[in-house]
Amino acid sequence: MKTKKLVQLSLLTAIALSIFIVELQIPNPFPFPGIKLGLANIVTLYVIYRYRAKEALLVLMARIILGSLFSGNLMAIMYSLAGGICCFVVMSVLHDKIEEKYIFIVSILGACAHNIGQIIIAIFITKTLAIMMYLPWLLLSAMITGLFIGLCTQYLLKSKAILMQK
Repeated sequence: MKTKKLVQLSLLTAIALSIFIVELQIPNPFPFPGIKLGLANIVTLYVIYRYRAKEALLVLMARIILGSLFSGNLMAIMYSLAGGICCFVVMSVLHDKIEEKYIFIVSILGACAHNIGQIIIAIFITKTLAIMMYLPWLLLSAMITGLFIGLCTQYLLKSKAILMQK
């Protein structure tokens, strides 16, 4: 990997990590656990479209591992990995099939996959299917937040102000 690309991906990882840590400080206004904006996913989606899936996976994994360490919540790493990997797989597959102008669809479906991945881990940890009652609410929130994240990413991809172009 060339030095310029490594520096750009490192900066994007630092941005995603910073956004993730700041977002952890925002209290959840909903009565259901696990609902959040997922603003750091703007960076993941951006990297998928500006670079390659391999680089996006590196940025995502670094953000998840460092975010769990920095937040002091190592138990969250299983939820983050499950959700992040499910989201990444969906978004990277759809990247090749859906035009950039419809990136919000990729984001919405990625957010839904993220929540499904987290529910699967929650079922595994709690050993109960009762946790599935949260899934409809999580999917509804994923559609709303995924749309927002997708539109933000679409704006960034079109913006000439971004200095991190290849």
